[in-house]
Amino acid sequence: MSLGKAGHTPAARESGFAAHRAGVDRLLASYRAIPPGGTVRLAKKTSNLFRARAANPAPGLDVSGLTRVIAVDPEARTADVAGMTTYEDLVAATLPYGLAPLVVPQLKTITLGGAVTGLGIESTSFRNGLPHESVLEMDVLTGAGEILTATPDGEYADLFRGFPNSYGTLGYTVRLKIELEPVLPYVALRHVRFHDLRELETTLAAIVDERSYDGERVDYLDGVVFTADEGYLTLGRQTDEPGPVSDYTGMDIYYRSIQHDSATPKPDRLTIHDYLWRWDTDWFWCSRAFGAQNPRIRRFWPKRYRRSSFYWKLVALDHKYKIGDKIEARKGNPPRERVVQDIEVPVERTADFVEWFLREIPIEPIWLCPLRLREHGPAVRGVGGTRGWPLYPLERERTYVNVGFWSAVPTVPGQPEGAANRAIEQTVTEFDGHKSLYSDSYYREDEFAELYGGQIYTDLKKRYDPDQRLLDLYSKAVQRR
Repeated sequence: MSLGKAGHTPAARESGFAAHRAGVDRLLASYRAIPPGGTVRLAKKTSNLFRARAANPAPGLDVSGLTRVIAVDPEARTADVAGMTTYEDLVAATLPYGLAPLVVPQLKTITLGGAVTGLGIESTSFRNGLPHESVLEMDVLTGAGEILTATPDGEYADLFRGFPNSYGTLGYTVRLKIELEPVLPYVALRHVRFHDLRELETTLAAIVDERSYDGERVDYLDGVVFTADEGYLTLGRQTDEPGPVSDYTGMDIYYRSIQHDSATPKPDRLTIHDYLWRWDTDWFWCSRAFGAQNPRIRRFWPKRYRRSSFYWKLVALDHKYKIGDKIEARKGNPPRERVVQDIEVPVERTADFVEWFLREIPIEPIWLCPLRLREHGPAVRGVGGTRGWPLYPLERERTYVNVGFWSAVPTVPGQPEGAANRAIEQTVTEFDGHKSLYSDSYYREDEFAELYGGQIYTDLKKRYDPDQRLLDLYSKAVQRR
């Protein structure tokens, strides 16, 4: 729920924290109700994960009281937020103050706690890093049933550093205090076309370094590749200049608006609200799988159902009843392998990876989003070393590009399960990259340990979940028990 403009008054803050404490009490009561030795899990009906999850009849943790913004401090530019709060509600609470989270993931129902424990990214990541890098402190319910306050340089600094990419295997965030940044009412866009992937790569790297393009400041940066000779970078600049704005919540589709033939960048303007949620209306381009981009169908598709959370329900039904495979079987086609992944490669390997992907994996379009770990800010003090976040060890002072692709490909008789995903994993590793763990993974256990924390994770698990009440990361991300 949104706080509105009164969210920072003393009375509102006290009310928010009182409601939060009551929610924490219910959470702890539900933890204690789970029999000793029983697996601890969240009682959630929805998820933004694409991994298979085993059915678990045991009761889960009651997080019903942990879904709100607790308080916003517009002077300090911070917000205290319960762990299960969605970014939709978080943005609604901060925008009235002219503030926004430093990184707002693309889909409205992603939760702040989920983006921190499972990573998130968006078009500010080239200057603001990843969501966990704007966390100042967080209260974590550990596997041992304790609620600990983790900060960058406190007693539980190892938990603070090791929590990102742990996917709930060390504990669950109860409260997070995060930094906010000022935003202006509008975003002016320029869609720049490239006919050559290597030129796109070079230009992207230069924009990240210079924070500008053709003499104009760049506040937001991402891209879309449709084919090897049709790629775009979208450059956004905050502005308070009044003027007409586009609306992609109706018949017009945002990603199609990017395309053009001119050598001159194509301009556009959105409100800051609509810019932050520009991808959610059609879940990037995934709504086309449901016919929602067909004008004859879209015209009658209720507007309230043009959002990622509804498309996710359709995907869940397909997974449960194998609807897509049955349709393919009637056509005489083999089942399809789900290839829904986000990976990162160093910027200088972007064109290499995209060329390989377009050649080997028949999926388009694909999304590009550059990122660099933050160099400054309270949240990164104490997180030292060239690879400060051990469970997802990106190098500091190095630019990476996230490549996102979300579809399915035909299976090939005789190939192992997950053949396309396995090939992607191998190629990403060869290119010194990383893969997010929200979807299917096929790594061997030794490979996985080398890529995702190794002994550091083992030591964290022993300290914060000594009785193994939570699944370990390999079991959760790969074995899918």
